[in-house]
Amino acid sequence: MGRAARELKLSGIYASAITPHLPNALEPDYSAALDLLDFLAAGGVDGICLLDSAGEFLNFSFEERHRLVYLGSKRSLVPLLVGVSHSTLAGAVQLADEAVAAGADGLLLMPPYFYRYSPGGVEEFYREFAREAPDVVPMLLHHAPRFTSPLEPETIRQLLETGRFAGIVDSSGDQRRMSELLALKQRQGFAVFCGSDRLAAWAVNEGADGVISDCACALPGAAPGDLIREDFLVWMERLPPNVAVRRALELRGQKAGAPLTPISQEESQLLAEFERWFKIAPAANFC
Repeated sequence: MGRAARELKLSGIYASAITPHLPNALEPDYSAALDLLDFLAAGGVDGICLLDSAGEFLNFSFEERHRLVYLGSKRSLVPLLVGVSHSTLAGAVQLADEAVAAGADGLLLMPPYFYRYSPGGVEEFYREFAREAPDVVPMLLHHAPRFTSPLEPETIRQLLETGRFAGIVDSSGDQRRMSELLALKQRQGFAVFCGSDRLAAWAVNEGADGVISDCACALPGAAPGDLIREDFLVWMERLPPNVAVRRALELRGQKAGAPLTPISQEESQLLAEFERWFKIAPAANFC
């Protein structure tokens, strides 16, 4: 399917996809990943986000990320928004070049991770990225302060005024911050996506254009506010989110791969409870 037939819509529900991996290996399971794209598209999502935090991009090489996007772009029936975050400018630009060449329909970029940077440093990082990265698909800022330096409101405003960024995904889980972004959206007309599943229903009701959702990877047919989705979110908050999503996908017949980081005995007990709940809940057959 060509890019023209799969134009990125800056609205709707985007599933934040996990990256399936081979058993006991830090290597993507490409076949399982393509099956997951089919599963998500059949579930009714408007798009899929690859290689953001839920996709655990840090685990994979540039070559593996390129191959995943290339194969995914040939297979996916919905647009692919691809994370190109990196700890360096050169790395982010290279990932952007390769993602666009592989068929990405849009790009998503956090500030550089690991170290903390000043608001001015973060702004300069994005400005340099905008000058060097290919200007052929929409690019979204990603505010994810749990993992990176924060994107301050003034920095966001100035970056969006450049015209090189189509909007922002806010994953802070901060309702006040989301309110500020929605007010700014009214004045500047850019797209605002909520990256917090807990705030998603409220944000959409308040005027957010869409949602980037971890929950939608397991329940792609559930809209923000649906009861089954809200019940699932409780489990995602009790367990590491990737553990809950991967196990839910396995229970729904998808090959996701077990989490590669050990969980505690208490979390193992919670996971067993989750499995019992999921098997009798409408989630088991939800689509």
